[in-house]
Amino acid sequence: MSDIKWTFMVLVALCLMQCVIKPIYADEADVLLKFRTFLTKDAALNSWDKTKNLPCTLKVPNWFGVICADTGDIYGLQLENTALVGIIDIDTLLQLSSLRTLSFANNSFDGPFPDFNKLTALKSLYLTDNKFSGQIPDGGFFGMKYLKKVYLGNNQFTGPLPDSLSLLPKLLEIDVSGNRFSGKIPDFKQEGLIVADFSNNEFEGRIPESLSKLGSNSFSGNGGLCGEPLQTKCKSSSNRLLIAVVAIGVGIILAVVAVFIYFFILRSRRQVARSFKPERIPSQKRPRRQTMGDNKVQSEEHSAGVADSKSYKKKDDNGGSLNFVRDDRERFDLHDLLRASAEVLGSGSFGSSYKANMTNGDTATETTVVVKRFRHMSNLGKDEFCEHMRKLGRVSHPNLLPLTAFYYRREEKLLISDFVKNGSLASHLHSNPLPGKVGMDWPTRLKVIKGVARGLAHLYKEFPNLTLPHGHLKSSNVLLDKNFEPVLSDYALAPVINKSHAHQFMIAYKSPEFSTGDTTTKKTDVWSMGILILELLTGKYPANYLKQGKGVNADLATWVNSVVREEWTGEVFDKDMKGTRNGEGEMLKLLKIGMDCCEWNMEKRLGLEEAVAKIEGLKVRDSDMEEFSSYASEGDVYSSSRAVSEDDFSFSVTH
Repeated sequence: MSDIKWTFMVLVALCLMQCVIKPIYADEADVLLKFRTFLTKDAALNSWDKTKNLPCTLKVPNWFGVICADTGDIYGLQLENTALVGIIDIDTLLQLSSLRTLSFANNSFDGPFPDFNKLTALKSLYLTDNKFSGQIPDGGFFGMKYLKKVYLGNNQFTGPLPDSLSLLPKLLEIDVSGNRFSGKIPDFKQEGLIVADFSNNEFEGRIPESLSKLGSNSFSGNGGLCGEPLQTKCKSSSNRLLIAVVAIGVGIILAVVAVFIYFFILRSRRQVARSFKPERIPSQKRPRRQTMGDNKVQSEEHSAGVADSKSYKKKDDNGGSLNFVRDDRERFDLHDLLRASAEVLGSGSFGSSYKANMTNGDTATETTVVVKRFRHMSNLGKDEFCEHMRKLGRVSHPNLLPLTAFYYRREEKLLISDFVKNGSLASHLHSNPLPGKVGMDWPTRLKVIKGVARGLAHLYKEFPNLTLPHGHLKSSNVLLDKNFEPVLSDYALAPVINKSHAHQFMIAYKSPEFSTGDTTTKKTDVWSMGILILELLTGKYPANYLKQGKGVNADLATWVNSVVREEWTGEVFDKDMKGTRNGEGEMLKLLKIGMDCCEWNMEKRLGLEEAVAKIEGLKVRDSDMEEFSSYASEGDVYSSSRAVSEDDFSFSVTH
């Protein structure tokens, strides 16, 4: 009897464990499935199907690439040699509390170094043979006190190794070979460090003593390195000190000689002046008459002289100049601008933006402008640059922010425009609304996208010879006035931005045609507008805009597909969007237009003229049922009374 009772108790315990543990594992399955949505070319992950089984049965993995702990938790991901492309979404991986090892070796991930330092419990990280690029932030490994193995070889990283990497307390193995790291190799003082490879980079300087016991192969391919274990000896510091002392001594001697020559010349001039001193001639007394008119003339002449001096200085090529390109704006000079009270509006990939307030002392009027500071704008010579700015100054359209003035120097440029008080479309879509305020309603959003389309169409007419009349169309570059009328900014800058910087940051160069074929077309700005339409309707922010570098369009394709993969109903639209009653049909029409603008295949993608015409034809409220049924019969929209499937809005990612 006791055996039966014991068996019964064991069965009950197992059932309870199943009830408690299974939801935890199921949650981890959902986390992996969410992580997969950020990836493309993910055929290797077809076994990730929670309808068939969970990722782990205790320590036995059921899903490809999953490493399981004895408890059945996910201990690691080993997704190697699978040609994966996309975003390694760290915020999703944070939900795997037992995650200790990650390996994405030999794939096609690119862009900047992800925020792996959020995974503070990670013990090993393998990113070898990918396409990551850029400089790793100095705090890229901060807080990862358990990290033992770091493999970053054969990527495209640049800049110095971050100090946070050399300070990892438990580091045992490190491989950064085959990149373009530069600067000095930090001092790795970990006593347990057994594997280290710094070869084939651009390091320079003396190899730290703590690494001198490694083999010379660990440092080969770095022409600027010296010291043990290499045979290249470092230059003696005593020689450098001697050279410095000699240079300082010579400098002092030259300075003394220069001062002596100066006083000698000055004394000689005074002697010459005395030798030619004229005789005094008694002057005749004249009646002295002084009037207010004389004072006025004298004052005017003095003022004119100062003005001439200032205007001459403004024409100085070395110091740059403040050039106004519009005649309908109040004038001010560079000195006024530099003295103005300034407020930092933001800092982006091209530079910083400031709000400057200036008060005219004569008229007591206040002028508020926005000053954008650019440091990567030397693609054209001065004459070509100034001519392009004058073209921008001639642009006039209610949906385009006019350029007021610009300042030119070789090192940096300032572009000055009007201040638009209501902020950007991005801030209205993605910032938390203030108490008592509601999100943008459907009529306002329709008004915005119509204005965007009109502004873009005018740019195409104004700059017919530019492949990218805008080039950087995104929600943060759509400003809104007090009536929520959109105003496009930062347009037509592709010709003046440095090519390498433009390819790294401008939205147009994240398009599929540039990623796959290094080319842009007249339909590239249409692609950007399509992304903007999806963002406007769904309230979802394209994660790709936060990434840098070429080739991340695959991540953006993932974002677009994440919009269409869901089981769509009327709830697909931004939950903060009000005023949608009797407007769902028009909203779905705009959604279809957005998808057609984002089409990967350029031949299928809408042209700008067709896209603008379709957008202009939209209304706030649905038409009568007969007209709506006629439109729906073409397969363009579907009634929101049923779920909309992925097939209804297909988006091709294949090339």
